[in-house]
Amino acid sequence: MIAIVDYGMANLRSVEKALALVGGDPVITSDPQEIASADSVVLPGVGAFCAAMSNLKESGLEGAVLASIDSGKPFLGICLGLQLLFSSSTELGSALGLGVLPGRVVKFYEDGVPQGAQVLKVPHIGWNSIQPDPKSRLFEGIEDGVRVYFVHSYYPQPDERGLVSARCEYGVDFCCAIERGNLAAVQFHPEKSGAIGLQILRNFVSWQ
Repeated sequence: MIAIVDYGMANLRSVEKALALVGGDPVITSDPQEIASADSVVLPGVGAFCAAMSNLKESGLEGAVLASIDSGKPFLGICLGLQLLFSSSTELGSALGLGVLPGRVVKFYEDGVPQGAQVLKVPHIGWNSIQPDPKSRLFEGIEDGVRVYFVHSYYPQPDERGLVSARCEYGVDFCCAIERGNLAAVQFHPEKSGAIGLQILRNFVSWQ
């Protein structure tokens, strides 16, 4: 069973439908015990970082999410679910994340515009090409330059370069996916990314 964590910050039905389509057995849940007993866990999310962390804490799901990652079972973060894994975000000043991964989450152009770069609209919405690491299990069989669907204003800056499993270019070069052991997460929405997104989710389901 794949537990999709419901903490009030995502359109969960599209994730559920996509996982079922590729052979998974997804269940949307806000029950820590059900998350603990699941074979794998998915943490989706859209919206504000601070509100998401508040919801996780108040619902009692923060501990369940951290325990799932520590347990070694397959874990996938999607969009905001990726950002929450990091130490902090600069959204609304500064906010602490789950602290699973070292690094911070920043807004596009927050650190300035690179010399000669084109300033693009923020949020970043729509299809864009990515460059996956050929050694990544999550991106197995996914070619360089495939297009996936993004909706975000912030992105992660991992402290550890080895965490990055895919990159994207949108005015700046940024990390759009990470992978470490049982843990993977993506900034884009695989459930909205057509056949490519389904293949990525199929790869995750195969980890069980």
